[in-house]
Amino acid sequence: MGRMPAYSGFQAKILGMARSSARTETSNPSETRSTEQAPNAVWFKPVMFGFMLIGLIWIIVFYIAPNQSLPIPGIGSWNILIGFGIMFIGFLMTTRWR
Repeated sequence: MGRMPAYSGFQAKILGMARSSARTETSNPSETRSTEQAPNAVWFKPVMFGFMLIGLIWIIVFYIAPNQSLPIPGIGSWNILIGFGIMFIGFLMTTRWR
């Protein structure tokens, strides 16, 4: 029978033919891990838990103080919002903890 015609690379793509070419794989493992995130700094975890504990202590002091006059006497019940705000910063930091 007849020989099959030889196609160029462009013609082979149009006709849907596969090219026989060797795949090149990366041998450097550091290139494949480029999306991996680095661990946190040493100070990150103590600061995160510190914010949560300071906020909790702020709220406890507000409730235990006579006439709810501490930690900042002039702002009254806004002390609760400040305490929760400080704790919220710590909880936001947990989303970045690795």
